This record gives sequence, C-alpha cells and structure tokens, in this order.
Amino acid sequence: MTAPAYTVREAVAPEDREACFAVRREVFVEEQGVPQELEYDPYDATAVHVLAVRADGVPLGTGRLLSGADATGKTGADASVGSLGRLAVNKAARGLGVGAALVRAIEDAARGRGLAAVDLHAQTHALGFYERLGYEAYGPEFPDAGMPHRAMRRAL
Repeated sequence: MTAPAYTVREAVAPEDREACFAVRREVFVEEQGVPQELEYDPYDATAVHVLAVRADGVPLGTGRLLSGADATGKTGADASVGSLGRLAVNKAARGLGVGAALVRAIEDAARGRGLAAVDLHAQTHALGFYERLGYEAYGPEFPDAGMPHRAMRRAL
C-alpha cells in the first residue's frame, strides 16, 4: 500500500491557519452558501486547527477542535468532551481519505488534551461518514446555517 499523497498536521503557523480558513471559505461559503459571518467565529482564535496538504503544499482540507466549555459555549459544560467542527475537504480531494485522516488527527489532539469524548454537529448527508468512523447520532435533527444537522458523539 502506498502512502497518501498528503500529510495532516496541526495548523500552528499563521500561513497554515490562513490555509484552513481558505478551505473553509471554498467549501462552506462558496460551495454551500453559508454566510461568511456565520462561518468564522471567536472560537477560531483558541481552537486547535488541523490541515491536510499535498506534498506540493496545496491545502486539501481542515477541521478544528474546541475543548471543554469552549466546545459548547455553555457554562457548566462537560470539560471532558471536545467538539469537532468545521471539517471541510476541497471537492477535488474528496474520496481520498482526507476527511477521515482529519477526524483522526482531531481525535488524537483531543486525547492529547485529556478529553474523553468528541461531539460534533454533522450535516445529515454526512451521517454515514461519521458513523463509519465510530460516531453515534443522538437527539433530534436541527437546523444550522440553514442546513439539517444531527448531534453525534464518539468516546475516545
């Protein structure tokens, strides 16, 4: 089996963060029509961002992890549960395993921070993708940015 033609890393450098935001803009704002003011939020400043890049440096996908109370923005939130969000893969890179690699990198980051589980809000068309990665849906369907979502969780 050959190694994937991309790597996934934590996006620490400013140019890596900008690449993450560019992928999100392409996928969520341009492709899915999410208003830009909803896509970017104050949590971006403290989130752990991960970035998938081709060998030539072209960004392919991104995702983020929020920890503890930041994960929900609610006082009294379970500090042992992180929140996976803003998972986005460029159209040309879909089907290459980039999304699954990003999820696993976010889970690794969560484990490294002592979190016991990861929650996410999945667009309903992506439920099967997350289920294959071990996530279980709970609660009713709800709208987010005008699209149907379900809450999901995976214990680490």
